[in-house]
Amino acid sequence: MNTGEEQGYTTDYGDTGHTRTRLPESDPYGSTPRRPGRSSSRGLITVVGVVVLLIAAIAFANRGGGSSTDGSSGKGSAPQTSSTAASGTRPVDTKSGGIPSGFAHTKQGAQSAAANYAVVLGSDGMFNKASRHRIVETIYTPTASKKLQGAMDGAYSPDFLSKMGLDANGGPPKGSTFVSRTVPIGTKVVQYANTRAEVSVWYMGLIGMSGDSSTNPVTSTWKTWTCELQWLNGDWKILADSQKDGPAPVPGDDKAASSDDISKAIEQYGGFTYAR
Repeated sequence: MNTGEEQGYTTDYGDTGHTRTRLPESDPYGSTPRRPGRSSSRGLITVVGVVVLLIAAIAFANRGGGSSTDGSSGKGSAPQTSSTAASGTRPVDTKSGGIPSGFAHTKQGAQSAAANYAVVLGSDGMFNKASRHRIVETIYTPTASKKLQGAMDGAYSPDFLSKMGLDANGGPPKGSTFVSRTVPIGTKVVQYANTRAEVSVWYMGLIGMSGDSSTNPVTSTWKTWTCELQWLNGDWKILADSQKDGPAPVPGDDKAASSDDISKAIEQYGGFTYAR
């Protein structure tokens, strides 16, 4: 992929609507200049950097026409200063297969669901077939889930995982740590109705292999993911989703951590359950 060009793929969920997914190139650590050349494995880590954000696998097999429904269309009023303030609502205390569930039937609940789903879809669990199937079945509507499972299995093929430095089960080599995380920065309700909600999540993603022999260091990306949610059987489920680049802040002067430090941080610091 070229740094000045996006390659677009379209995701189609049939009766549930159409979304467009774009798979741009990720940036390396802010303080590290971009290398002039990329190996094939480096290109793959870039693609998976977007898979972190869920949709490379979807785009892999669901190609067709459709209109974009991302959060950049200007729908809805501009967010107010208080829109990112904590509401005081407690995080959900129930889980389905380890995934947060039971979100409130409110705008806040829809935002909480979207943020938590972004985290799950950006996890390393997506690189293991069994856990990936469980994730998709849990957070997508049954119709969307059925369409995605085969497409994702094809995208996360053993050959693809091998080129990423992972084994057939999505595991890293001994002495290395595979990093795949999504960190939501904020959420925004684009549209809301009794049974439908469209929510955008601004996040930072981490993707790469941490290890002495790794040629694909952990890098960060900034994206905005927009999902269309349906209230179904007492919870919010994803009907369709899309994402776009940024907004990305100006890189700071932080010195890039060593591979060992990154591995230790990933092992020692867990994730969060999000609520508004």
